[in-house]
Amino acid sequence: MRAVRFDRYGGVDVLEVRDVDDPVAAEGRVVVEVRAAGVNPGEMAIREGFLHDRWPATFPSGQGSDLAGVVVAVGDGETSWKVGDEVLGFSHERSSHAELVAVPWQQLVAKPAGTPWEVAGSLYVAGVTGAIASLVVAPQAGEVVVVSAAAGGVGGVAAQMSVRAGATVIGLASERHHDWLRSRGVVPVAYGDGQEQRIRRAAGERPIAAFIDTFGRGTGAATSDGYMALAVALGVPASRIETVIDFAGAAEIGANAVGGDHPDPRPILTELAGLVATGDLDVPIAATYPLEQVRDAYRDVERRHTRGKIVLLP
Repeated sequence: MRAVRFDRYGGVDVLEVRDVDDPVAAEGRVVVEVRAAGVNPGEMAIREGFLHDRWPATFPSGQGSDLAGVVVAVGDGETSWKVGDEVLGFSHERSSHAELVAVPWQQLVAKPAGTPWEVAGSLYVAGVTGAIASLVVAPQAGEVVVVSAAAGGVGGVAAQMSVRAGATVIGLASERHHDWLRSRGVVPVAYGDGQEQRIRRAAGERPIAAFIDTFGRGTGAATSDGYMALAVALGVPASRIETVIDFAGAAEIGANAVGGDHPDPRPILTELAGLVATGDLDVPIAATYPLEQVRDAYRDVERRHTRGKIVLLP
């Protein structure tokens, strides 16, 4: 099979697509023919070595967590899945950017017929993280919640799930994404200088009850001290601030930085896939790339200004 590999930490140029041995359906595992696999900013950080202390790579390393595809083999004694089942799920072994992937059967859920492959294959990292972010800040009906990078992969899900909870959601995003945010029930506000005042105007007389940061400190988009400082300036209590990326900023103010951690994300993943299938959750696909163009896919992700997900189609 063909699979993404890299032999050392570095930029996109270290990525290669190679012929490697097909994975085997060992006991407790299922082999999936991958139809779609999302690409994520966190994978860039791992590949560049920035997360070596937390998630060190063993070379040659594979890549990719998100996946969706068709079961082509099952391990001995496995009864949860059968050959031909359409599934989506995740790998914790950096292996989904490939034509075939073997994963424990517990890391898969059924793909609804109405969920497109490219969406199904990009739901785990961004979708589950966005859903958890909304759960962490616990939006209530009538409250005002702010979401940074609200048109991104994580932010778009966090914003829509908060709207579903009954909150008024103010989404920070580029103006070119404002029409899409409005179509999802989100109040759009342009990010950058003066964003605190624009947020207050959008909220009217109501206080800002919660803040979800899906961008981090970055450059240019956030205030000089980052979105954690903005949330504090808006009067949001630390217990109702969640960031999926600015861990240092969260530690400084005592905010939440849960990210996508969950003991069993399958119920969340199943719910998200179902909402996509019924049209109640929109996960835009910014672009798709064949496996051989994995470098181009990550260059696209590096721009950090796409609406929705970048996806590989092996």
